[in-house]
Amino acid sequence: MSDSAPILPTGPSAAARRAGIVALTAVGQPYELTEIDGPRGQRRVYANAPASMRDLYRASVSDRTFLVFEDERLTFAEVHERATRIARGLVVDLGVRPGDRVAISMRNFPEWMLAFQAITSIGAIAVAMNSMWQTDEMLYGLNDCGARVLFADGDRMDRLAAAPTADTPADLTVVATRTDRTTCGPHRVLPVSAWLDAASRVDAASVGAAGEVLDAPIGPDDPATILYTSGSTGRPKGVVSTHRNIVSALMSWELEGAVQAGLVATDAPAKALDDEGNRPVALLGVPLFHVLGLHAVFLASYRAQRTIVCMSRWDPAVAAALVERERVTAISAPPAMTGDLVREARTTDRDLSSLRSVGGGGAARAPEQVRQIDDAFASAAPGTGWGMTETNAIGTLIGGDDYLAHPGSAGRCLAVLDICVVDDAGRPLPAGERGELLVRGTSLFVGYWNRPEVDAEVFVDGGWFRTGDVAVIDDEEYMYIVDRIKDLIIRGGENIGCGHVEAAILAHPEVREASVYAVPDERLGEEVGATVYVDGSTTADELRAFLATTLAPYEVPRHLRLVHEPLPRTDSGKIFRRAIRAAAITAI
Repeated sequence: MSDSAPILPTGPSAAARRAGIVALTAVGQPYELTEIDGPRGQRRVYANAPASMRDLYRASVSDRTFLVFEDERLTFAEVHERATRIARGLVVDLGVRPGDRVAISMRNFPEWMLAFQAITSIGAIAVAMNSMWQTDEMLYGLNDCGARVLFADGDRMDRLAAAPTADTPADLTVVATRTDRTTCGPHRVLPVSAWLDAASRVDAASVGAAGEVLDAPIGPDDPATILYTSGSTGRPKGVVSTHRNIVSALMSWELEGAVQAGLVATDAPAKALDDEGNRPVALLGVPLFHVLGLHAVFLASYRAQRTIVCMSRWDPAVAAALVERERVTAISAPPAMTGDLVREARTTDRDLSSLRSVGGGGAARAPEQVRQIDDAFASAAPGTGWGMTETNAIGTLIGGDDYLAHPGSAGRCLAVLDICVVDDAGRPLPAGERGELLVRGTSLFVGYWNRPEVDAEVFVDGGWFRTGDVAVIDDEEYMYIVDRIKDLIIRGGENIGCGHVEAAILAHPEVREASVYAVPDERLGEEVGATVYVDGSTTADELRAFLATTLAPYEVPRHLRLVHEPLPRTDSGKIFRRAIRAAAITAI
């Protein structure tokens, strides 16, 4: 699931909502929709959308406060100026050109966002790497995308430096951020301060040459990002999205907010002040490498002129203090984190009355937590939605009283997308029947990086993308996710491929068989469980220590059962995963 940028009041009927969309997307309106031919058929696009991310940034420059991190405060204008310095450094000092891949791997720091803006402003492709990846996974991502440059903090540099030299990408430059480290294995290291601390590091001739590249044409359908997402088997896949894909997602949130609030077309885009005269302020507690943090919080704040209060890591007590200090109006986070904030609201005397929106995403929220959010916060309404990395975080949306009335739903489909539910033969199903959820439209990614064989499997006739989710759409157009086809664990919003974890377990010399599965968890939604056939004396703690060298911490099984006999099998000889999982859950 993925969150929305706006919080929604009581939802109109399906017919009224459609009428509102028609009115706000008519010819001459700010959200005018038109159709163009795309690689997978016709698609609806916003006629007035920024042509690129660079245009989005430039149109948003103002003296309003944009980023707050600890004691640092930057305006939109200051962010733009610093991002431009980094962009010039990438072009002049490192020779980065449009289409080159530039990776980011660090915790949530202002430099993460400055680097992202700089990379996408020069037509390069920003690769948002999972900051929890360990050395082996970092190497895989860097080699897979062919990154020329990596922005990294000290912890990530330590992990990269631990890699065998023969396995590291050739000619990779590391831009060191929030660290004094000057070495990182065989790689050239350049401190980001070299670009940020000096007014200018280049002579007039270089500035002119840089200007040509800094202003080089960027087409709406040029690639802008690669975000890695775990599949049910094998290594993570790089999701490639264009400038148009991302901008369309951002404008769809705006449109939906306008429709739900009943705004007239002249009030769009999102207002800089709420109905009580307060400026919007969002708390960023989720990682920026996730579309929830990157799209719904960070990128959605440009046109809304919304302040972002950035946390480098989640801590509910610190989050509550920041909400009180900065008068935060919105938070978007997975259920585990919003549940933490509910507990803070109930057990502390922090003033959280500024909150207007407690949005969700990344995983399904229990209906009880929807009611808890409504009860715990005096002025905040709950919200959520369904989306994927592949859809650039949008899909469906629901909030406010509408969400309270339908707490199990992920909402209704957004304007530039279509969704449908099909049976095993790919035939559309009527309302109320469960089947695989398909999606198509303008915010949908263009394909997986260097994975044409996977693209051929997941895209079907008409440009539809197979999500792997099992859903029901009722006669009021509310969508409900009821199951998954893909063998995935969703832990606190992180997708974990069972096959990926099994492969790591099977690398242990005493392991003969392994079955990895999801275990229900009250806080995180799901935890990683595994039943492992071990031929030897290895203990659970020893196996976890072995896995910690290759898996991210959240991928290491919390629930680990070691057995000393072959795992149960079906009549066809396959490992009987369903029975193994059921037995493990019963035993917990």
